[in-house]
Amino acid sequence: MSLAANDSPVVIVGAGLAGLTVALHLADRLPVIVIAKRELNEAATAWAQGGIVGVLGKDDSIDSHVRDTQDAGAGLVDEAAARFIAERSADAVAWLVEQGVPFTMDEDGPLGLHLTREGGHAVRRIAHAADATGKAIHDQLLEAARAHPNIELRERWMAVDLISSRHVQRDESPRCYGVYVLDIDNSRVEALQARAVVMSTGGAGKVYRYTTNPDTSTGDGIAMAWRAGCRVANMEFMQFHPTCLYHPQERSFLITEALRGEGGYLKLPDGTRFMAAHDERLELAPRDVVARAIDFEMKKHGLDHVWLDATHLGEAFLKEHFPTIHARCLALGIDIARQMIPVVPAVHFTCGGVVTDLLGRTDMPGLYAVGETAYTGLHGANRLASNSLLECVVLGKTCADDIYSNTPKTTVQVPAWDESLVEDADEQVVIAHNWDELRLLMWNYVGIVRTTKRLERAQHRIKLLRQETEEYYVNFRVNRDLLELRNLLDCADLIVRSALQRHESRGLHFSRDYPYTLPVSFPTVMVAKRGLRKK
Repeated sequence: MSLAANDSPVVIVGAGLAGLTVALHLADRLPVIVIAKRELNEAATAWAQGGIVGVLGKDDSIDSHVRDTQDAGAGLVDEAAARFIAERSADAVAWLVEQGVPFTMDEDGPLGLHLTREGGHAVRRIAHAADATGKAIHDQLLEAARAHPNIELRERWMAVDLISSRHVQRDESPRCYGVYVLDIDNSRVEALQARAVVMSTGGAGKVYRYTTNPDTSTGDGIAMAWRAGCRVANMEFMQFHPTCLYHPQERSFLITEALRGEGGYLKLPDGTRFMAAHDERLELAPRDVVARAIDFEMKKHGLDHVWLDATHLGEAFLKEHFPTIHARCLALGIDIARQMIPVVPAVHFTCGGVVTDLLGRTDMPGLYAVGETAYTGLHGANRLASNSLLECVVLGKTCADDIYSNTPKTTVQVPAWDESLVEDADEQVVIAHNWDELRLLMWNYVGIVRTTKRLERAQHRIKLLRQETEEYYVNFRVNRDLLELRNLLDCADLIVRSALQRHESRGLHFSRDYPYTLPVSFPTVMVAKRGLRKK
């Protein structure tokens, strides 16, 4: 890719739906580099089964979608953000159709699309590609990015940290000038000068022992923006998906919410349905309600899992609408047309993140964040199903437009990465041990149901782990495992500190010490001690 002589590229960290949307909207106007720390197809987008919201049907409206988003978000949704994104949902779906995404079709449906329904939605408004929507979208956009002459894709490159004003020794309000990136295969760090940097690294699900997220979800963008001085909000709201397959050979396979949307029942081992005891919406209650109900029933009855029963839907229906789930379960010896599916809750989505506006702008000029990395106010205290892909597409476009219109060319020379005072690590056991300890203590102490004592214990251990890991970072050459652990520890600290500040139970945050919900509440906004001050 040839770059303009006096212009730097836009560097996009993360190759999921958010990052690829920004890249494709920008590439006809500016040079773009997209980096992925593992294989390009390993983004969390490809794991999304359900679909993307589109306010398309005659029985639907913007107001209805906004209400459903607010109801799921338990009083913390920013209505302006929800309305802004809902108003653009039809255009977002239409753009994906134009890109060639193979959605499931229905000649009688709006835009010729089949729409399904998921928990928390008043009507059918989810456009989908059978039960593998994320993969269908990601494959198509990745193909388009590969074909574009102005997009450079770097596989197995990982961001280390942002390059800001303090690195270039400029006496000014902090600004982002680029990013240090690790070439994983060659173990070298390169300084990438950038017109703008977009963080689209996904969430921080791997901070927990059990998650539906891929290995890439280590909170990299959130941690880097926080270290650079940006505000981070609502990190206590980690969404647990109610139904992850419980099987020793598959610890992160998601059973889509759409299966309950089409009529699946949650049951105890004796076949009794239990959701009526928890919510009048039964299996279609929002995810936080269903996850807590399952957790309650498991603890009450001493169970390792509960059951999801879809046998009454029929084999033909299940094969047509849920082919991926049917095939994966069958390969594991579970015929979902004749047997109930063992399921447990697992961490699924990070509702908080780096504070941005609806153009993806963070507190630091030149630095943007889009998708699960960002906090826009859309998700509040609990994300409504299938709003995540929608947010990526809508704000990916507005972000690209703002970068093109409002980021100046830069000729500032960024300094090279300094390794003069470090050496190769003699062993990796410290990283492996700290990684395992962190994920286990977060699962045990900062899970679906929390107490102040558990949170304080977690905070104490995280502090010690951060000290050990930071000492390792300062003295040895970096590698992917070390960088991911460092980022996860920062995110874990933010989750616990945010949870300790919320003296109520709301949405995804449930505390035994504060089981009530306050009549009025606000987002939990964390401000870095160093702040965005002049250097």
